[in-house]
Amino acid sequence: MKPVQATFAGRARPLLAALALAGGLVSVGLAAPLPTPAAAAVGPSASAEAAHPQGRAQVFTLANGMTLIVQPDRRAPTAVHMLWVRVGSVDETDGTSGVAHVLEHMLFKGTERLAEGEFSRRVAALGGRENAFTSRDVTAYHQQVPADRLEAVMALEADRFAHNRWSDDAFAREMAVIMEERRQRVEESPPARLYELFSATAWLAHPYRRPIIGWMSDLQSLTPDDVRAFYRRWYVPANAAVVVAGDVDVAQVRAWAERHYGAIAAAPVPARKPQAEPVQQGTRRVVLKGRTQQPLLLLGYPVPGLAQPDADDPASQDALALVLLAGVLDGHSAARLERTLVQGRDGVRLADAVGAGYGLSGRGPQLFLLNAAPVAGVAPERLEAALKAEVQRIAREGVSPAELQRVQRQWAASEVFKRDSLFAQARELGSHWAQGWPVTASDTLLQRLRAVTPAQVQAVAQRYFTDDRLTAAWLLPEESP
Repeated sequence: MKPVQATFAGRARPLLAALALAGGLVSVGLAAPLPTPAAAAVGPSASAEAAHPQGRAQVFTLANGMTLIVQPDRRAPTAVHMLWVRVGSVDETDGTSGVAHVLEHMLFKGTERLAEGEFSRRVAALGGRENAFTSRDVTAYHQQVPADRLEAVMALEADRFAHNRWSDDAFAREMAVIMEERRQRVEESPPARLYELFSATAWLAHPYRRPIIGWMSDLQSLTPDDVRAFYRRWYVPANAAVVVAGDVDVAQVRAWAERHYGAIAAAPVPARKPQAEPVQQGTRRVVLKGRTQQPLLLLGYPVPGLAQPDADDPASQDALALVLLAGVLDGHSAARLERTLVQGRDGVRLADAVGAGYGLSGRGPQLFLLNAAPVAGVAPERLEAALKAEVQRIAREGVSPAELQRVQRQWAASEVFKRDSLFAQARELGSHWAQGWPVTASDTLLQRLRAVTPAQVQAVAQRYFTDDRLTAAWLLPEESP
């Protein structure tokens, strides 16, 4: 298992990936829940719809409550099949952190019909490849196969979803693997431990404070019955969606879904209680000492998320402006943070790497993140002040229409170019379903982002970036013995 590289504003960087190791996706493959601006640019008239020559995705609800989403794309004789379950670390309880990710592992261990490892062998025999990932909000399983092998994969995944079975011995062996994964990916990585500490500080009440991979003490005490109970509770048809994208006939895919997934017994989705985060009323600051030669800084500010792509309330308008603020700060090689702090616009380089990011949506509250690694000899205090100053400069002076238009065009480019990937299409549709968004959400977002003005970007820079809302985490080199 390896964690996905995290992408925030526009460019996925090693620093951002390391910082997100403990709090992004935990995965056996590379997948991200949200689209991000691409490096190329197209005119503002570009439309994501142009990349759908076969028409828009179609959505169905099976009799047992499971959702089916089908996106025809006949440019190649292949198909991507994804099973999304609306459950992640946000649904865990204290003492069982990591159980959603552990269950993802255990779904590869067999069913009443398939022995351990047989699922993967059969997918490979079909000429396919498969993987899975767990995030804070969802768990997803995916395969890409020749289009004429799609039904066989659907039958395999439906069986695994409904009839997952494994022995206590298989569980013990897999837990040893997961705990070693945590040691290597988190405990031996100072940047990952920094992000873990940051999340536990930024969130007081919300489950986002827990790492997706789980605390080691929870993993050590997790039992097979803990995982089986989590499986029975959340892996029910009404809490899941099947997404298919590729060279397929919609009616045929629907018939296959009814045959294989529709036969699974219906069950209620457990009620979810609200888990609101208290309003932050002062700076929170933590320091981690680690085996590193270079300090790292991570700053976070609570900001509103986007509930629906067409929502027009003030918080939703601010969320759209925050997306573009992240792009202005860090959306391309000439963005403000890179130009000022890394390239040294004023003749002084302060950072070797910088980043800004904002997730836009999720099942929980959102943060706007700034991070940086200082140049040797630059004090962390100086770099933190410089990061804040770049946001304050936008709050005072605003952004130019040309600067904003560049970021808007990048988003438009991403909406077109990502459709070259069937996996990206399926991933996006599944992400929209998990958020309760319509399949047309990307087009709506693109239109609304084009309408954001420089004044709106300046307003959010003024409104949300105060020290009373700041959580700051520093990684500093540990002192020599």
